[in-house]
Amino acid sequence: MSTPRSDDCLKKSTIAVCALFVAAASQCVFAQPLPKNYPSKPVRIVVPFAAGGPVDVVGRNLIQKLNVSMGQPFVLDNRGGNGSALGAEIVAKSPPDGYTWLLNTGSQTSVAAFNENIPFDANRDFTPVTMAARNFGQVLIVHPSVPAKSVKELIALAKARPGKLNYASAGIGNITYIAAEMMKVAAGVQILDIQYKGTGPATSDLLGGHVDMLFSPTQTCLQLIQTGRVRALAMTGSSRWKMLPDVPTMQEAGFKDYDLVGWFGIWLPAGASSELVARIHSEVACALTDVDLKKRFDDVGLEGVGMPTEAFAKFAVQDAAAMRELARKIGLAAKP
Repeated sequence: MSTPRSDDCLKKSTIAVCALFVAAASQCVFAQPLPKNYPSKPVRIVVPFAAGGPVDVVGRNLIQKLNVSMGQPFVLDNRGGNGSALGAEIVAKSPPDGYTWLLNTGSQTSVAAFNENIPFDANRDFTPVTMAARNFGQVLIVHPSVPAKSVKELIALAKARPGKLNYASAGIGNITYIAAEMMKVAAGVQILDIQYKGTGPATSDLLGGHVDMLFSPTQTCLQLIQTGRVRALAMTGSSRWKMLPDVPTMQEAGFKDYDLVGWFGIWLPAGASSELVARIHSEVACALTDVDLKKRFDDVGLEGVGMPTEAFAKFAVQDAAAMRELARKIGLAAKP
């Protein structure tokens, strides 16, 4: 089936919206009425991390399509800090009129499980729209100066130098933090956490040799691995990634049941109308059917999702519960 162009997904003055994007099909159809004159001004998408990270990759590709299909400029606003809580709070306090979106990672549902002073409720203070994309796992990368060619050697090095190695993370509760802490607990090693406002600055310091390792999303580290600027030791997903076929999974490295992948969702402030949510969902789901966008995602280890809103809302609640259980299990749960 041919994929419709993004600017064909919405014909002004009609009731055109895109169908839900599912694994078996991707096409645009007519649905319920649209909010009148929306959008009539630029739309801000808050990214709760510093510039240069994986969320930017998702956001930049999406807004290229949304700028055309929705007829207004979309602008990414990077607001990093507190493991994504700073930027998310900005959205929670914004009017639910559709002109401020949140594009966040799974930190949206996990940060409160690991971090005590989160000034919002991820379920109560936001309106879920869709899971836009997911990846195939994080990549454990190390600076070339680290004398470890495998996870086994890295663990041996950490045991020989307790508290001397460190890892970069995008903040407490972020997947870059969770992945490392899961490894530390399972292996019984001491590795220090150095926190940043996003994966971008964390990667910069890894390249500069200021930190030893990072569990990096595929879309920000592939080229660095291919050019030898960092060394890849393992993937956190349950299977190997086709772009790094020689890099084993953490399970293959001896960490039973270790399976952790990243995902990216879109939320509005609480109180957004169902018509507005449907409109935004349809636009995003339609953009994800674009052949060029799908290829760009695939090249960096991303998969467009466009999950139905109701399913995404249910997933977010379940994931928050799962993250609380994980935090408890590895001894890092926030105090109630």
